Amino acid sequence: MPHTLHVELGERAYPILVGSGFLHDPAPLFPYLHNRRVMLVTNSTVHPLYGQALEGALKAQGVDLRTVILPDGEAHKAWESIERILAVMLTDHLDRKTIVLALGGGVIGDMAGFAAAIYQRGVDFIQIPTTLLAQVDSSVGGKTGINHALGKNMIGAFHQPLAVLSDMDTLLTLPAKELSAGLAEVIKHGLIADAAYFDWIAQNMAGLRALEADLLTHAVIRSCEIKANVVAQDERESGLRALLNFGHTFGHAIEAGMGYGAWLHGEAVGAGMVMAADLSARLGYIEIALVERIRATVAAAGLPTQGPGLGAERTIQLMLGDKKNEAGKIRFVLLKQCGHAFLTAVPEEALRATLQECHA
Repeated sequence: MPHTLHVELGERAYPILVGSGFLHDPAPLFPYLHNRRVMLVTNSTVHPLYGQALEGALKAQGVDLRTVILPDGEAHKAWESIERILAVMLTDHLDRKTIVLALGGGVIGDMAGFAAAIYQRGVDFIQIPTTLLAQVDSSVGGKTGINHALGKNMIGAFHQPLAVLSDMDTLLTLPAKELSAGLAEVIKHGLIADAAYFDWIAQNMAGLRALEADLLTHAVIRSCEIKANVVAQDERESGLRALLNFGHTFGHAIEAGMGYGAWLHGEAVGAGMVMAADLSARLGYIEIALVERIRATVAAAGLPTQGPGLGAERTIQLMLGDKKNEAGKIRFVLLKQCGHAFLTAVPEEALRATLQECHA
């Protein structure tokens, strides 16, 4: 039996199911699909691994299904991909009862959800995340969107899914680099909300990277609990939810500056968390010992702990497009202690010192 938890959003509340075998026996999907036309959105990597099996299982139930297979990678998280999805929906005259299934990692989830949000002013969708990063973070919370050359995720919509189905079996085929990228978000959840969870992550990193099922399942469940609790309190990121962006202001600048796809999102967040910790210590909020613990844990996850050398001026310019900014001032999520994050503007000289120290 899958483990079930809920994102409590009143009429828009939905379950997160964590288990195994969903893609070969997608029974949890069937109650949502009755007499509805279904659009499956996936990519060229995931489709042969899991999409074909899911298509067969759905068609065996008489589901009226069509599939869009997009190119894989962050570089394709753009208008062109949204156009491809919408073109099929319009050509096939899909109606407002259509349901979109997002089968893939965070890129597919964001794009399929955004297409669902804007098609006929909103149709339903379900997240079926196949990467650790998507399972612990991007599939939960209803953030959808695409990238722009001037900023990551600056074009999008809040559109909550009907459900999230995380099949742990998909992690068995995940490349080590992608697994590490997902561990960045796992680490982040511990740092911003649960010091004991961060300790557990650090102690069990080797087992997590070795794909030990019990450890990975616990990480997905605990991270989803943390994210669901934050989203339930602040669905549209007016305050508390911004704390989920720990490390992301630096990380998004790295992604945009290097070109989307050159660094995986989780790799950029890994380096970004070390930078955010360094900045926190530089401003006197945390001890250097915690910075070193964070650096060591990020490294143990197989993630970079330094930026790619974009230079301070370029990095700061890119940060000016961050969604958390107010009145032209860059705001950062920093730590007051392990498990306690907060949002603040910072002195430019401290930021420049961190960028110099961390080689971003």
